[in-house]
Amino acid sequence: MRHKVAGRKLSRNTSHRMLMLKGQVSELLDHGRIKTTVAKAKEVRSLTEKVITLGKKGGLTDRRAAMAFLTNKSVVNKVFGEISEQYRTREGGYTRVMKVGSRIGDSAEMAIIELV
Repeated sequence: MRHKVAGRKLSRNTSHRMLMLKGQVSELLDHGRIKTTVAKAKEVRSLTEKVITLGKKGGLTDRRAAMAFLTNKSVVNKVFGEISEQYRTREGGYTRVMKVGSRIGDSAEMAIIELV
Protein backbone atom coordinates (compact mmCIF):
# COMPACT_ATOMS: atom_id res chain seq x y z
CA MET A 1 0.00 0.00 0.00
CA ARG A 2 1.13 3.52 -0.78
CA HIS A 3 -0.46 5.46 2.05
CA LYS A 4 0.91 9.02 2.38
CA VAL A 5 3.44 8.52 -0.44
CA ALA A 6 3.41 11.61 -2.66
CA GLY A 7 4.35 11.86 -6.31
CA ARG A 8 4.14 9.65 -9.37
CA LYS A 9 6.80 7.23 -10.59
CA LEU A 10 5.92 7.69 -14.28
CA SER A 11 7.43 4.26 -15.10
CA ARG A 12 10.99 5.56 -14.67
CA ASN A 13 13.73 5.21 -12.10
CA THR A 14 14.42 8.14 -9.82
CA SER A 15 17.36 9.69 -11.68
CA HIS A 16 15.64 9.50 -15.07
CA ARG A 17 12.38 10.86 -13.66
CA MET A 18 14.03 13.81 -11.91
CA LEU A 19 16.13 14.71 -14.95
CA MET A 20 13.05 14.61 -17.17
CA LEU A 21 11.02 16.76 -14.77
CA LYS A 22 13.85 19.28 -14.34
CA GLY A 23 14.05 19.62 -18.11
CA GLN A 24 10.32 20.15 -18.43
CA VAL A 25 10.31 22.74 -15.64
CA SER A 26 13.13 24.60 -17.39
CA GLU A 27 11.29 24.53 -20.71
CA LEU A 28 8.05 25.70 -19.09
CA LEU A 29 9.77 28.62 -17.38
CA ASP A 30 11.66 29.50 -20.57
CA HIS A 31 8.78 29.27 -23.07
CA GLY A 32 5.70 29.82 -20.90
CA ARG A 33 3.80 26.70 -22.02
CA ILE A 34 4.52 23.10 -22.96
CA LYS A 35 2.44 20.17 -24.16
CA THR A 36 2.88 16.88 -22.30
CA THR A 37 0.86 14.07 -20.74
CA VAL A 38 -1.53 14.84 -17.90
CA ALA A 39 0.45 12.89 -15.29
CA LYS A 40 3.71 14.64 -16.19
CA ALA A 41 1.97 18.02 -16.24
CA LYS A 42 0.67 17.51 -12.70
CA GLU A 43 4.16 16.64 -11.47
CA VAL A 44 5.75 19.57 -13.32
CA ARG A 45 3.16 21.91 -11.83
CA SER A 46 4.26 21.34 -8.23
CA LEU A 47 7.96 21.65 -9.04
CA THR A 48 7.41 24.83 -11.06
CA GLU A 49 5.43 26.42 -8.23
CA LYS A 50 8.30 25.72 -5.83
CA VAL A 51 10.89 27.28 -8.17
CA ILE A 52 8.76 30.40 -8.70
CA THR A 53 8.35 30.72 -4.93
CA LEU A 54 12.15 30.61 -4.60
CA GLY A 55 12.31 33.40 -7.18
CA LYS A 56 9.84 35.50 -5.22
CA LYS A 57 11.89 35.16 -2.03
CA GLY A 58 14.93 36.34 -3.97
CA GLY A 59 17.75 35.62 -1.52
CA LEU A 60 21.18 34.24 -2.35
CA THR A 61 20.34 30.87 -0.79
CA ASP A 62 17.15 30.70 -2.85
CA ARG A 63 19.06 31.54 -6.04
CA ARG A 64 21.58 28.79 -5.30
CA ALA A 65 18.78 26.29 -4.63
CA ALA A 66 17.12 27.22 -7.93
CA MET A 67 20.45 26.95 -9.76
CA ALA A 68 21.01 23.49 -8.26
CA PHE A 69 17.59 22.41 -9.52
CA LEU A 70 17.43 24.07 -12.95
CA THR A 71 21.12 24.04 -14.06
CA ASN A 72 20.38 26.65 -16.76
CA LYS A 73 21.61 30.07 -15.69
CA SER A 74 19.49 32.03 -18.18
CA VAL A 75 16.29 30.40 -16.89
CA VAL A 76 17.33 31.11 -13.28
CA ASN A 77 17.92 34.76 -14.18
CA LYS A 78 14.51 34.88 -15.85
CA VAL A 79 12.83 33.38 -12.76
CA PHE A 80 14.51 35.83 -10.40
CA GLY A 81 13.90 38.75 -12.79
CA GLU A 82 10.74 39.04 -14.82
CA ILE A 83 8.80 36.00 -13.53
CA SER A 84 9.22 36.94 -9.86
CA GLU A 85 8.06 40.49 -10.63
CA GLN A 86 5.08 39.16 -12.59
CA TYR A 87 3.88 37.08 -9.62
CA ARG A 88 4.97 39.40 -6.79
CA THR A 89 1.44 39.95 -5.45
CA ARG A 90 0.08 36.49 -6.29
CA GLU A 91 -0.14 34.05 -3.37
CA GLY A 92 0.11 30.87 -5.43
CA GLY A 93 -1.35 29.08 -8.42
CA TYR A 94 1.21 30.19 -10.98
CA THR A 95 0.43 27.45 -13.50
CA ARG A 96 -2.62 26.10 -15.31
CA VAL A 97 -3.11 22.56 -16.66
CA MET A 98 -5.60 22.21 -19.51
CA LYS A 99 -6.49 18.82 -20.96
CA VAL A 100 -6.42 18.80 -24.76
CA GLY A 101 -7.46 15.26 -25.72
CA SER A 102 -5.55 12.11 -26.45
CA ARG A 103 -2.36 11.45 -28.40
CA ILE A 104 -2.83 9.71 -31.75
CA GLY A 105 -0.19 7.00 -31.32
CA ASP A 106 -0.99 5.53 -27.91
CA SER A 107 -4.14 7.40 -26.76
CA ALA A 108 -2.31 8.98 -23.80
CA GLU A 109 -4.21 11.89 -22.27
CA MET A 110 -2.42 15.10 -23.28
CA ALA A 111 -2.42 18.45 -21.53
CA ILE A 112 -0.99 21.91 -21.98
CA ILE A 113 0.64 23.38 -18.90
CA GLU A 114 1.22 27.13 -18.97
CA LEU A 115 2.11 30.00 -16.71
CA VAL A 116 -0.93 32.03 -15.66
